[in-house]
Amino acid sequence: MKISIITLFPEMFEGPLGTSIVGRAVESGQIEIETVQLRDFAPNERGTVDEPPFGGSAGMVLQAGPLVAAVDDVAAKSTGATKPHVVLMSAQGAPLTHRRAQELSEMNSVTLVCGHYEGVDERFIELRVDEEISIGDFVMTGGEIPAMALTDAMVRLIPGVLGDDDSAKHDSFAPGSVSLLEGPVYTRPAKFMGLEVPKELLTGDHAKIETWRRKQALRRTEERRPDLLNDWPVTE
Repeated sequence: MKISIITLFPEMFEGPLGTSIVGRAVESGQIEIETVQLRDFAPNERGTVDEPPFGGSAGMVLQAGPLVAAVDDVAAKSTGATKPHVVLMSAQGAPLTHRRAQELSEMNSVTLVCGHYEGVDERFIELRVDEEISIGDFVMTGGEIPAMALTDAMVRLIPGVLGDDDSAKHDSFAPGSVSLLEGPVYTRPAKFMGLEVPKELLTGDHAKIETWRRKQALRRTEERRPDLLNDWPVTE
């Protein structure tokens, strides 16, 4: 899988995407991540890619021309049979879900576009954007951090990246009939500052352990995200 990130600030991605699980996936060749400097596609030597909005308003708007040129350049260099799927990170987009991250992780090539300032020219969205994605009901200074979050969410779901593919299957929000938050987890020592690991986890009885984990997941979901239980079977 190849992930291309179009941004005004490529240097922001060096640390977050060059370390830990994502960094190891890049080093091993499981994925390819490139950052593309939007200013390289500016129409002038000053690297100007933004202008005031028509109609008057605060802030600046990223121009359609440089954005289209950057997306087209990425597509032209793509070796896949299909053009890269273009995602604009936007507060106006559809909320990011585990299911959507899974679907995106199965694509051969994804291009993430980081909005900035007051937004992007709507004509770019109409001409080149396949979908807009938001990471929450709040506004950030740009799409760089949301792009990092989406990249991390996608990469960890690619088979082989986590080492143990079963790990992702037990995530909160993993695909299933109903999404549940993951319950509490513990490790050594069995007793710490007077607090002990639940005895069920020490029995070695896998059936009891699974039952305990299921109950804890339901309890935690009911306490923290009861909205996720709307479709839960009444008999449970």
